[in-house]
Amino acid sequence: MTILIILGAIAIIGIMIASTYNSLVKRRNNRENAFADIDVQLKQRHDLIPQLVETVKGYAAHEKETLDRVISARNGAVNAKSIDEKIMAENTLTSALAGLRVTVEAYPDLKANQNFLQLQGEISTIENKLSSARRYFNAATKELNNTVQSFPSNIIAGMFGFHKETMFDLGEQRSKLEEAPKIQF
Repeated sequence: MTILIILGAIAIIGIMIASTYNSLVKRRNNRENAFADIDVQLKQRHDLIPQLVETVKGYAAHEKETLDRVISARNGAVNAKSIDEKIMAENTLTSALAGLRVTVEAYPDLKANQNFLQLQGEISTIENKLSSARRYFNAATKELNNTVQSFPSNIIAGMFGFHKETMFDLGEQRSKLEEAPKIQF
């Protein structure tokens, strides 16, 4: 009778470990799938940026430094391999694109150019899709991190090499976005 109780307890513990492990795997795969959705949008973004830069170059030849920074950031983002590298590279690219937007404001003719307007609209659409995909990715990451850090799943996570993952946040740009806009007349 005692042996049956011990075997039953071992079986219950084994089922709990397997269930927790499967839950961790599911959440990790969910996070990776969420980043795959971001990758699709990033590829479109990376494909449009050279077109946008070439259009701006025609109007803003003396703004070469800003344009070079955007292309350099884009190339860094395209060549990033891991999720963490891609997050850092995309934050750099987003910052460089903000500099490009400031440059564009100085050229009223450019803002009226049909090709530029179309490219700007496409990039704006992709940025909105990216924002949505990032929210989903961060939700999947939060779910994984909660499971990895909660008791008793943290024990199983530690045994099988699961760890807290990085969120896709705005990095240095967060402080800029939290500032109130300056309105001048």
